[in-house]
Amino acid sequence: MSDASPAVMVTGAAGHLGQAVAAAFAASGARLVLVDRQQQALHAAFDGAGASGERLLLATDLLDAAQTQASADAAVRHFGRIDALCHLAGGFRMGEAVHESTDATWDYLFDINTRTLRNVARAVVPQMLRQGAGRIVTVGAASAQRGLALMGAYTAAKSAAIRLTEALSAELREHNINVNCVLPTILDTPDNRAAMPEADPARWVAPAALADVILFLCSNAARAVHGAALPVSGLS
Repeated sequence: MSDASPAVMVTGAAGHLGQAVAAAFAASGARLVLVDRQQQALHAAFDGAGASGERLLLATDLLDAAQTQASADAAVRHFGRIDALCHLAGGFRMGEAVHESTDATWDYLFDINTRTLRNVARAVVPQMLRQGAGRIVTVGAASAQRGLALMGAYTAAKSAAIRLTEALSAELREHNINVNCVLPTILDTPDNRAAMPEADPARWVAPAALADVILFLCSNAARAVHGAALPVSGLS
């Protein structure tokens, strides 16, 4: 990835991890393409967070292939290239046994965790191939390394996202495009603290800490890393 003001696309940008990743890249001097489903959420997260010329806010439904392509095209028009893609968009649900999993749960988890990855890859990878370089980082889950009770649909969807990341790496590494995945445990967010009030968040992964790992994987220091599924486990 170019060290001269690289253009970085971040999906799920208005979330807690997305804001941490955007802040880390902004501090490194990157120009930002910040993508989330709701324009209002993007403005709430990023208004006043830097010069408008260094960031582009794009409300995009990543389940819509045409919208996703339009946002990638807008990013290229605005910045001339996409040096890195940080695909953070995803979702979590648990509580259903495999034999009780509803179609709604299954479709939601596979759509948000795998269909969005396919759509954003179709939109961004051709541009990276044209420019002859790129970095892609996706977010899996530590729990997706094995099946867990009452999390079958989630672990299956995240496992599929990891396999897609590995496939992308195998397809693109000869084209100077690095593709890797991070596998965090529980993120220390207000939502998770509210959902698990008895847990010790000091043992979780701070979004800023995970952002540092993602920043590394998009840097020239990680130029020899391809197809990694990197556990990020905090203190646990």
